[in-house]
This record gives sequence, C-alpha cells and structure tokens, in this order.
Amino acid sequence: MPTRPQFLYFLSRPELPVSKNSSIWQQPLPLTREQFSNPPQQNEAILITHGEYILAVRSFLEKSGCKILIEVVRQHLQQDIKTEDIEQIRTFLEKHGQFYHPSRIEMQIHGQQSYFVLNVAVSKIGKNYITNEYATLKKLNQEYSLTYLPQVYGRGEVQINGDLSIAMFLGEWFNTYYEFHISRDRSDNKNKIVVWDPEQGHYFLSPDQSLDLYTRTAEILTSYYNLESFEQICSWHHAAGDFVINHEDDKIDLKLITVRQYASRFKNLDDRNDTENHAELILQALLVFFLSLSLKMRLDRRDGVGDIVVAHGSTDGHFSGTCHGSG
Repeated sequence: MPTRPQFLYFLSRPELPVSKNSSIWQQPLPLTREQFSNPPQQNEAILITHGEYILAVRSFLEKSGCKILIEVVRQHLQQDIKTEDIEQIRTFLEKHGQFYHPSRIEMQIHGQQSYFVLNVAVSKIGKNYITNEYATLKKLNQEYSLTYLPQVYGRGEVQINGDLSIAMFLGEWFNTYYEFHISRDRSDNKNKIVVWDPEQGHYFLSPDQSLDLYTRTAEILTSYYNLESFEQICSWHHAAGDFVINHEDDKIDLKLITVRQYASRFKNLDDRNDTENHAELILQALLVFFLSLSLKMRLDRRDGVGDIVVAHGSTDGHFSGTCHGSG
C-alpha cells in the first residue's frame, strides 16, 4: 500500500504552523483581507472555519493518491514519480481576497521542492469567477507564447458539512515574486511603492524602479490586447495584488497572477465587416484602451487595504495625492 505523504499546515509563513490543537482551527475564515482591520459583525454569515478550509485543501490534493500533483510533475516538470515519492506537502494559507483564499503548496520530492498555488473559492461569486478564470487562463496560455500568466493544471470541488462545496484549481506559483502597493514612507512622508518581501522585509522602490514597474505592467496588459477583436484583460486591480514583482540584481520582472475577465469593451462590433469603419474602430478602441490603462495604472489602496491612492508623478519622481473613501 502506498505511503501517504506528510501534510503540514501553516498560515502565510513557516513560523505560523496550524494544527487541530491550534486556537485558529475553529475560527471562521475571513471573507476578505479587510476583515483583519474591520472584523465582521456577529450577525454576518460565517461560511467555513480555518480547519474546514485546510481539510478541504488536503482532500483535493490527496484525491486518487495525489493524482493531480503527480500529473503536474510528470507533464510540466518531466519527472516520473509515484505517490510514495512525495515526502511532504506543506500548505500555506497566503491571504484572503475578495474572491479567493489562495494557498501556496510546497511539495517535497527526493529533497527537492516544487511550488504551486491552489486558488480556493468559498463564496458564490468567488465560485463563479474561479470557473471562468480557469478557462480563461488555459485559453490565453494556449493562444499567446508568453510567460506572464500562471499555467493551470486542474480544477475540482470539495464538499464540506454535506451541503457546502468549495471550488479550487491548481496553478503555477511564481516563487520569489511578491505583492506590492503604494505606502507612506515615514522617513520623508511620501507615497512610494513598497514590496512585500517576506525574506528581506518590506522595502521601498526608487523612483526609477517604480517607473520601470509601471512600464512593465503596461507592457504585460498590452501584450494580451487583441487588435482585431478588442479583447483585453479586464477587472485587474493593483489593490488586489494582481501583479507581483521579482527584484533581483537591480532588475525588475513582473507577473500577472490572475485574469478575472478577458473581453472586449465594445458591445456592437458590426462595423468590423466594413474595412474603412473597421480601421476607425481599431483606432477608437486603442484610444479607449490607452485611456483606461493610464487611469487604472495610477490607482491602488494604501498598503493594499486602506484609502484609495492615486499615484501622481512629481518632479522628484515620487507619488503624492490620495482620494479617501471605500469606493
């Protein structure tokens, strides 16, 4: 009989282990990251506990002898393994977003680590998004020979308490890529981009690095713009941590970890059949894309959860200006 791999559970970091004896095991899962600073009212519906979430993740990964993990390793890492070759699976509950509660999966095989992300949707709207996103990521990765988006490997649902289902899909984890946001630098009281690096600690980017970050973000979104159909990556937000950064040897690289929607902003595309009108429509669509990109690129929430912040260029290259409110 195959040996089952050892499962270990953590919150976002190795120094935060979780077990059935932990106090957090029975605590409700926050529906969004904002609930850390604004706890839900007692009359709000609680969906699942941390323990139920963790056991659902394990059930998904263990299904059919860890079949999904074995297939990923065989197809994408080109290693032929069996269940007994998996020594350890470590799951890290990374964060609580508006739609997903993603876990980082670290799988140890013969002393070597492989990294994945398991996106988990608990709410009804989250489950609607997760089905569409899985199909969209597969489509874009097949149509574009680019490496900005994560590969996806398989999806499914797990039942808990007999009547509640949790939707999940396994995807590529961009190791050493980290979330970033606009934050106030207390040393000079200016808004700058801070990188949430758990290894080195949070640090601010220089003005030139911030410019490079925005330039590369725009490049990624433009790369997936379809000039003929006007389809584009929609509903992306800096505040949600959709883009992540790798900053090594003073070089910046970016990835986009989610695609909630890929669609055209134009409803009536009949003019595409007329060559002259189509050419004009292409220019109009490009202008709308450029204006939307320019505006959204400047928007964030302070530290990811605070007031809306608008990044304004200034003479010293930093940012200033905030728009307070929750909208």
